Amino acid sequence: MADASRPIIELDRVYKAFNGLRVLDGLDLAIERGRTTVVIGPSGCGKTVLLKHLVGLLKPDSGRVIFDGVDITGFSERQLVPIRRRVGFLFQSNALFDSMTVAENIYFPMVEGGVRSAERLEQRCREVLHLVGLDGLQDRMPEELSGGQRKRVALARAIALAPEVILYDEPTTGLDPIRADLINELILKLQAELKTTALVVTHDMNSARKVGDRIVMLHHGRVLVDTTPEGLAQVKDETVVRFVEGRATQAELDELTYSRGL
Repeated sequence: MADASRPIIELDRVYKAFNGLRVLDGLDLAIERGRTTVVIGPSGCGKTVLLKHLVGLLKPDSGRVIFDGVDITGFSERQLVPIRRRVGFLFQSNALFDSMTVAENIYFPMVEGGVRSAERLEQRCREVLHLVGLDGLQDRMPEELSGGQRKRVALARAIALAPEVILYDEPTTGLDPIRADLINELILKLQAELKTTALVVTHDMNSARKVGDRIVMLHHGRVLVDTTPEGLAQVKDETVVRFVEGRATQAELDELTYSRGL
């Protein structure tokens, strides 16, 4: 039985570089069970790279990734299979198969996970579509759906195997404010009803404040701030304040002015 007091996922001094550019710089982060941790930060700060390390899609150059007390850093693809079945991943692009129906997209991870009963596949498909508010859309093709509906189908697929952890990569990107808020409400609903652990990577501060129990800001591959949504408003660090308020630096403004020839 899992130790409820132990973090479900831990990154221990994780370093990762691409072409000599260090993206994660000795990152230490523990993801607590049953809570929603939101990771914010500017583009290129390592948010998506962090997510991919959690399920072995990327390997650290050094450091350790620990899942439920087990060091999975050196795991092979075969060893990672049972770990990945415990994790749902909502990709920023949704990653739906355009040639498959909604139902077939949702069946896919279940079949890969060993579910063979057509009755069970259909029942679970109906269950997860109901959870995300898309009853009756099993036979639709992705191209027939709105952007918000496609996002919800991808989320239904992510929870099809009843994961303990759900990873959200920029879940509201590309959605209008109303659809974005619907996704935020779904994140809250799933956390409450399914008792999952969630890690949300976003640059959407409205979303971060709404869904997060905890907000972590990355900067230059390290944790700059680790606080609550309420505590974030009290942080005085200029880098944090600029990001939260959406203010460019003077250097960025000067560069923009120069590039326009003004």
